[in-house]
Amino acid sequence: MRINRRRDRLPGTIISLVLFLAILAFTVLLLYTNLIPMKYIGIIFLGLLVLLLLIRLLVLKIRKKVRFWIGAALGLIMLIVLGAVSFYIYKTVSSLDTITGVNKDTVEVGVFVRQDDNAQTMQDAAGYSFGILSELDRSNTDSALEQIYYETGSEADTVEYTSLTEMADALVRENCQAIILNSGYLDVLAQMDGYDAFSSQIRQIAAYKIESVVERKEPEVSVDPQNTQTSENSGNDAAVTDEVYTVYISGIDTRGDMTASSLSDVNILLTINTRTKQILMVSTPRDYYVPLSISNGARDKLTHAGIYGVNVCMDTLEMLYGIDINYYFRLNFGGFIKIIDALGGITINSDYDFDSKNVSGYHFNKGENYVNGEQALAFCRERYSFSEGDRQRGRNQMAVIQGVVDKITSPDLLKNYLSVMDSLEGCFETNVPYDIIASLVRDQLDEGGSWQVLSYSVDGTGDNQKPYSMSQNAYVMVPDMTTVEKAQDLMQKVREGVMLSDADVSRQ
Repeated sequence: MRINRRRDRLPGTIISLVLFLAILAFTVLLLYTNLIPMKYIGIIFLGLLVLLLLIRLLVLKIRKKVRFWIGAALGLIMLIVLGAVSFYIYKTVSSLDTITGVNKDTVEVGVFVRQDDNAQTMQDAAGYSFGILSELDRSNTDSALEQIYYETGSEADTVEYTSLTEMADALVRENCQAIILNSGYLDVLAQMDGYDAFSSQIRQIAAYKIESVVERKEPEVSVDPQNTQTSENSGNDAAVTDEVYTVYISGIDTRGDMTASSLSDVNILLTINTRTKQILMVSTPRDYYVPLSISNGARDKLTHAGIYGVNVCMDTLEMLYGIDINYYFRLNFGGFIKIIDALGGITINSDYDFDSKNVSGYHFNKGENYVNGEQALAFCRERYSFSEGDRQRGRNQMAVIQGVVDKITSPDLLKNYLSVMDSLEGCFETNVPYDIIASLVRDQLDEGGSWQVLSYSVDGTGDNQKPYSMSQNAYVMVPDMTTVEKAQDLMQKVREGVMLSDADVSRQ
């Protein structure tokens, strides 16, 4: 009789034990992610235990077949749900681990020969004379020369040139046999009169990656007027609700390594007050004519700062606005398309009714437009359709960001969640640590509430000047300092917790 009783209860005991271990593992996973507030983890754990107790009562005796099989079915459903949710959580953490905490930037310096040259490798180019720039980007060139020395065992024979065009002409005219050049400069040469075909006249035989650390500045802590006590967690990387972050968003036109330096065509600063739940987006035109942090006061197009690395982009914007930038997000245009498509498209608000001229076939209505990745990219890159040109492009870029924010904060995200997570890797990166993002997610889940997102664009006057990184005159935008000062004032108000309105950021 005792044996029969044990056999009667054994299947139910096994089912209950398996479910308990699954619940325990799931709870540990929730704790590990650091994304869910403790009170919610406690509620989830207690709820699962209650469900386990119910299933335990149903599967207690196998001889009560109807109750047992109902309980077993519920247990199986519970295991499937826990497994599916665990997979989603794992995918989230894995994707965030991949794209967050990036602390290096890479400048690629290439060795180029003429298309008809026989050399295929650096060994083939032994004994060549290598053209280098005498001043522009000299530190990266010298680092590449060191790597060449270690690779070949001999110092390269170099000839110095004072400008990009002088060095390009020397290679084409065979005054030197190869050139050593930051690959980002190829895009600069393509913008110059007479050099748009230069890239097709040369061939790369070697590439050297020059890495640098992307520095972070300690997030600023705003003082709550209702509470003058400073949080104990207000040190570096602390993510408390009274902190203010300034984040740089850079859009680069590259299909290669996300850490590789390239022209920065999107330059947007986010001032984020997590206590007031307010975000201010400030767009700076790519052609803004400002001193770079490495140009010793010489002015250049802001987009050219990307050639020298994300640190130079952030330092340059810090100089312009008199602020500290804590973190950056970087997205390449190829990745931009993937993310929008993975979201299933987004809704953007257009200020104008227009046809895109940079990519034919796209029409945008004034007001709301539902767009896919290619259409969104055409929308945010268009400038020829507008009298304000690059100014309006900056506003359109912020409209696209707003559309993405609206989509990822809506329930529609769940329909395409896994594809969105997959789309992030390799096309999106940030130096925001995982712990910061996890803390912000916890705070949002704990406190709830919606975020106010406002945008403002600085302005300027078109001119023809010779930028620091170029060898000839080009179109630039000379800053209108009254708009820069207004942007500074708006950012300061957000940092102080002042709630802005649409009228405050109006261009009127």
